[in-house]
Amino acid sequence: MSDRLPGFSTLAVHAGAQPDPTTGARATPIYQTTSFVFNDADHAASLFGLQAFGNIYTRIGNPTNAVLEERVAALEGGTAALAVASGHAAQVVVLQQLLQPGDEFIAARKLYGGSINQFTHAFKSFGWNVVWADPDDIASFERAVTPRTKAIFIESIANPAGSITDIEAISTVARKAGVPLIVDNTLASPYLIRPIDHGADIVVHSLTKFLGGHGNSLGGIIVDAGTFDWSTGGKYPMLSEPRPEYHGIRLQETFGNFAFAIACRVLGLRDLGPALSPFNAFMILTGIETLPLRMQKHCDNAKAIAEYLAGHPAVASVSYAGLPNDKYNQLARKYAPRGAGAVFTFSLKGGYDAGVSLVSKLQLFSHLANVGDTRSLVIHPASTTHSQLDDAAKIKSGAGPDVVRLSIGIEDKEDLIADLEQALGA
Repeated sequence: MSDRLPGFSTLAVHAGAQPDPTTGARATPIYQTTSFVFNDADHAASLFGLQAFGNIYTRIGNPTNAVLEERVAALEGGTAALAVASGHAAQVVVLQQLLQPGDEFIAARKLYGGSINQFTHAFKSFGWNVVWADPDDIASFERAVTPRTKAIFIESIANPAGSITDIEAISTVARKAGVPLIVDNTLASPYLIRPIDHGADIVVHSLTKFLGGHGNSLGGIIVDAGTFDWSTGGKYPMLSEPRPEYHGIRLQETFGNFAFAIACRVLGLRDLGPALSPFNAFMILTGIETLPLRMQKHCDNAKAIAEYLAGHPAVASVSYAGLPNDKYNQLARKYAPRGAGAVFTFSLKGGYDAGVSLVSKLQLFSHLANVGDTRSLVIHPASTTHSQLDDAAKIKSGAGPDVVRLSIGIEDKEDLIADLEQALGA
């Protein structure tokens, strides 16, 4: 191949992969094994001492997973990545490297309901404290910064409302505070938005969603941008201080611009254990090969359906950044010119009862708690994904009682509109 840098679609098919050297297999094999044979005692010692790269045990790394990691890192423009069992696992592993008991992180209030629950309740048992900020008010992030702040967490396209976050503006706040910006890029995928290009230091995904794309495999991934200096100010001892379990190695000093990805692997994944199955890695790799084709169809369908709903008499409002009159349309034009994503919400004039009724009457849309499938999906967040929140918090997160969330698939848009028409009419 020439010196030309491969395009996005080429990377989606080829990044990280080579024909299997033993068999010549073109597809990446599923290395369904727990462990790997060492060449000799010295080889084993060098692997365990982080003096050489290689395979030890599938909880820590696996060749199938390694292809997936390299591919997503290439698509996101990062230096390295680590695949884990789920998007939630990715968030735990990331924050374990950054936070000590009593530390704080700032999170955008508009997040997936499961993340809100994880941050508010589960992380309390680790002594990690979340401070909420409003992504529509950048100054609220600045006001939330304290000496205990160790990170800022946002979603590029927020779930469930599909609102676009001003990544660059919040990155400026993070830089001023001397903390990394973590961006959950699940709803956008790198096809629509590459947060690292806009100042993110760490990117996470639920691979379960658009990257895998077929609703068949759980997974999560962490991408290291290689942009943050972990030695500054002694804030991040997991990376800057000698690691006793590795004979005093300082990860920042030894591994440079991919030190965070290494820390997540050898300190987080190794000890917490949320390993991704090689079979799931294989399935997600296969899904990524068609990511550019799927995402464009998702977005084109979503815009057509949002336009239809915006004109329906039973609909009070539609929140979709791809609509010209939407409050996030300018941000969508800046960050996601190919399309504003495939997940959005709309409000029904009949309120809570109308939302619950609608999801039961749809026939082509599947009523389930997922997004990013080839199939179109629907859910009423207030009674499901955001049900643990009080009404005020539901509204702040974009999941008020009258709100219905759609994840638009790749079916013919005319069929999806017809299904909505019959359900709204009923």
